[in-house]
Amino acid sequence: MDLDDLLWAGGDAQAAALRDGRTTAPELLEAVLDRIARVDPQLNAFRAVFADEARAAAVAAQERLDAGERTPLLGVPIAVKDDVDVAGDVTGFGGRPQFPPAERDSEVVARLRAAGAVIVGRTNVPERCMWPFTETLVRGATRNPWDLDRTPGGSSGGTGAAVAGGLVGVATGSDGGGSIRIPAGFCGLFGVKPTRDLVSLAPSAEVWHGLSVLGPIGRTVADAAAMLDVIAGDGDPEGGEAPAGSYRAAAAADPGRLRIALAWRGPAGPSPIEAQRRAAIRETAERLRALGHDVVERELPVGLRAAAQFVVRFLRGAGDDVASLPHQEWLERRGRGMRRLGRLVPDRALRWARDGERRLTAELEPFFGEFDVVLQPSMVGPPWRIGAFQRRGGLLTTLGVGLRIPTLPLWNVVGYPVASVPVGRDRAGLPMAAQLVGAPRSERRLLSLAGQLERDRPWAGDRPSGLD
Repeated sequence: MDLDDLLWAGGDAQAAALRDGRTTAPELLEAVLDRIARVDPQLNAFRAVFADEARAAAVAAQERLDAGERTPLLGVPIAVKDDVDVAGDVTGFGGRPQFPPAERDSEVVARLRAAGAVIVGRTNVPERCMWPFTETLVRGATRNPWDLDRTPGGSSGGTGAAVAGGLVGVATGSDGGGSIRIPAGFCGLFGVKPTRDLVSLAPSAEVWHGLSVLGPIGRTVADAAAMLDVIAGDGDPEGGEAPAGSYRAAAAADPGRLRIALAWRGPAGPSPIEAQRRAAIRETAERLRALGHDVVERELPVGLRAAAQFVVRFLRGAGDDVASLPHQEWLERRGRGMRRLGRLVPDRALRWARDGERRLTAELEPFFGEFDVVLQPSMVGPPWRIGAFQRRGGLLTTLGVGLRIPTLPLWNVVGYPVASVPVGRDRAGLPMAAQLVGAPRSERRLLSLAGQLERDRPWAGDRPSGLD
């Protein structure tokens, strides 16, 4: 495998090539930096590239490799979303930086550095990470490698574009209402929204009143698993070749025969899913049956209350975030609108939404006693075109985007893990996705099931056309 092919192979394959001596960390990094220089002007995936710092980190990683050290991402070039602190750099959150450069790394970045991952830069996000598309007045539009006239999603849109465009093999994302799953789905990638508290948010205690988590987006299931071994509290950051019990080992393991519920509806009722995407979900259910699983159609025991609880926590969380900024006048129109919407959510409503999570969890526990995994549609339509929400305020944007992601936010409310899995492409050649949901701390089961689907019909070899 030459270096160009290795760029498209994903972070786990790159780690294996480094361990086996088929390339070196500095060689791989230079190939990545060269591709970023050539391709990112088309995609606008990166807010910042740390070329000099990355070169020093690659040299240090190679010294560790030469000494026989092994970790899941040792020497692998990665990117981090522009919502976590990187020492010495501002955290932009998609707009003009509101605070000085960070004095120290966030916990997730510190873990990645300790494992020897080579951080090449920061990926673009929408303003304050509030939207499922990545366009700002400050940074411009980030574009989907599968169709440059469409968004890669958001808020981890720069991450999705960077991985789908072959710039890096794996990168960090965050998900407060679908922000890992949307870019993974729109870009033909694999992403994991972990169980709440599995990956530390430090120095933050929580984001958006408990809705948001950090997680990986990669080209393959193994890519995401390798990153989880590094950043998750129960991962195996010291094991470089999938030791037993690691997330990476789970991705390669047979999941056994699972009980799977195919659930079409979101909390607000039937999902208005596009016909070809509905067909892709049905086909995925048939594939799972052919692989030996028991799959039945069964709707979730939740209703409108769950949707209302998400809306309350999202509006108040986004509004509180905006209200904390020293320069709110720098925000775009829709960002200022979210401050006003957040003010409309009183403390008693927030308490109702937080307290209601326990009731929702109690209602879901028997369901997940009967079923191991839930299969659901992810986005119910194609990626939005660039500029689709231009000049809209906060309320109209929120209403508009919510129609396309009806099944996603529930799992942020209860904090359950979800994997986004590619399930083919539509008639326009755009990726389609399903989501696999499990009970808390069932990431290893989800990885095993997703890995089985990937082995049955690999997706990572597909490359977007139209890129240099």
